[in-house]
Amino acid sequence: MNKNDYIIRPERKEEQHEVEALVREAFWNVYRPGCLEHYVLHILRDDPDFINELNFVLERDGRLIGQNVFVKAHITADHGGDIPVLAMGPICIANDMKRKGFGKILLDYSLEKAAAMGFGAVCFEGNIAFYGKSGFRYASEYGIRYHDMPEAEDASFFLCKELIPGYLNGVTGVYHTPAVYYVNEEEAEEFDKAFPKMEKLKLPGQLF
Repeated sequence: MNKNDYIIRPERKEEQHEVEALVREAFWNVYRPGCLEHYVLHILRDDPDFINELNFVLERDGRLIGQNVFVKAHITADHGGDIPVLAMGPICIANDMKRKGFGKILLDYSLEKAAAMGFGAVCFEGNIAFYGKSGFRYASEYGIRYHDMPEAEDASFFLCKELIPGYLNGVTGVYHTPAVYYVNEEEAEEFDKAFPKMEKLKLPGQLF
């Protein structure tokens, strides 16, 4: 694959619904019957902490096949004060384009752009087997804890990456997921009616 095979660019306002449909199909029945991620993205864009400059889509042969976004977040430090970080996602690749390297290409590009804007670190909920290839580590290795989770519980889903080397040196504390990610499920159900009907299935491995 070479760079002539794809384009990574900012999302355009007129394609927002198309991007939401892409997110919906990518997450449908993955973590729960149906999904909420497309509604999360819809709500995120209007949040004051949403970073428009880091709202990217991946296009191949005129087709949108991927997207990623970032939101400002913070860590409440044990020594006092808040440490600014980024939250990331939803991030996705079209189902038929997965496992072809596009996900890592989009991820690495968007992380590079976030670093160039001066952001120090990203916290994210994801699979270390994939995101570790782009430099993410278990957040616990940085001394960062996930909010509302007892320290004895498994937090291996909670990852972190420094964008500025040493940014989290000497920092321990609690990461807070931005409140905008916690959407109203009834409102999400209503929003979903604007998309083609898809069957909700309860599948093994779902979290909810």
